[in-house]
Order: sequence, then structure tokens, then C-alpha cells
Amino acid sequence: MLTLEDTWVDMGDFTLAADLSVPEGRRVAVLGPSGAGKSTLLAMIAGFQPLTRGRVMWRGAPMTDDPAARPISMVFQDNNLFPHLTVTQNVGLGLRPDLRLTREDRNRVEAALARVGLTGKGARKPAQLSGGQIARVALARVLLRDRPILLLDEPFDALGPALRAEMLDLVGELARETKATLLMVSHNPEDARVMSDDVILVVDGRAYAPVPTAQIFDNPPDALRDYLGR
Repeated sequence: MLTLEDTWVDMGDFTLAADLSVPEGRRVAVLGPSGAGKSTLLAMIAGFQPLTRGRVMWRGAPMTDDPAARPISMVFQDNNLFPHLTVTQNVGLGLRPDLRLTREDRNRVEAALARVGLTGKGARKPAQLSGGQIARVALARVLLRDRPILLLDEPFDALGPALRAEMLDLVGELARETKATLLMVSHNPEDARVMSDDVILVVDGRAYAPVPTAQIFDNPPDALRDYLGR
């Protein structure tokens, strides 16, 4: 269970509160208006945003303050690839930050690239890839990190509808295979319908507890209704 226990951040002109739990293995969409705090919520969980109050728990134990030591992999909107490194090196960072990859490491990198449909692309630099391929590199790195919590912060916003749908399908497959607990920020309600078990609504300075996706869309609260323009 991932639990945000009475958590609150005060950033001066912005505050966000969350007191909620996500069962292990659930796929959760994080929805809400621009500026509501969706990315801040993920940063709180990942440890990049210090808490003013409360604590983040995983399997009943408080998470460490060190983001690198948390059981979390995160994919950002820009996919966070290093332009001077090859695809193999960018993915290899998920195994060894010093990039001293053994033969076994390289075999694991190649297997991860094959799983996301990038066989034979290891020698390329990010500038030689399409937007969809760049997203796949980021997912391959996440796959190698093998952490039980996966956070996605609008990683596919720049993609066209068909490619976006393809990437959502791939994320769903990877989450099922790894049994990861998945939280994905999106501005597109259809993403939630396609890939999520539950929805966390972030609005008016609060992240609300997850609600089953079908339930929240069949009977949306006023805040979601306003966001959807209904």
C-alpha cells in the first residue's frame, strides 16, 4: 500500500494537502486543472518536494528522505534523456549510474529495448529518434530499474493521438507484467478511461482519495464536472 499520511506542502503562494492510500498494483490516473498540483503530488511521493507536514509510506513503513533510495521510478514530461549519450547508455543508467556496464548488464539493456520495440536502436542518440521512440527509451530504463512504484508525469503529451494510445497500451502492459503501482498525471480524461483502475482528483489545493474510474465518470463530483466542462 502506498499511503500519504496527512501530507501537506506549503510553497508560499501554493499549498497542497493529501491524505490517501493507493493499493499495491493499482493503476491510477491523476486528473485536475492546470496548476492544481498534479505534478507536485508526484514530486511529494518521489521525494523531490519536501513535506511541510506528514509522511509518505510504502508497505507500512515511512519512505526515506533520499529520493534515489525510494522504491520509485519516475518518467517526466521531457523523458529526461541525456542528449550526448546513446540509447544503450541512457537505458543503462537505470542499472549503473557510472555506466560501467558488464556483459550481463548490456544483455539486460538489449532485452529491455526489445521489450519496448527498440531492437537495434541502441547506438542512436536521442536526436536521431522520434518522439514515440524517445518515450520508449524512458520506459525501457524504468523497466530495468524494477521499482514497485511507477510515476508518470504527462510523458506522452507531445505525441499525436494514435501514438499516444499506443504508448498508453505499452504502459499498461508493462505495469501488468511488473505488477507495479502506477500513478500517471494527464490532462486528457480519456487516458484515465483507457488505462486506469482509479482516479485521483487534484483541485483547490487538495488531492482527493482514489475513486474507481467508472464510478467517478458516471457520477462526477462538481470539481470534475467543471474540469470536464459539463
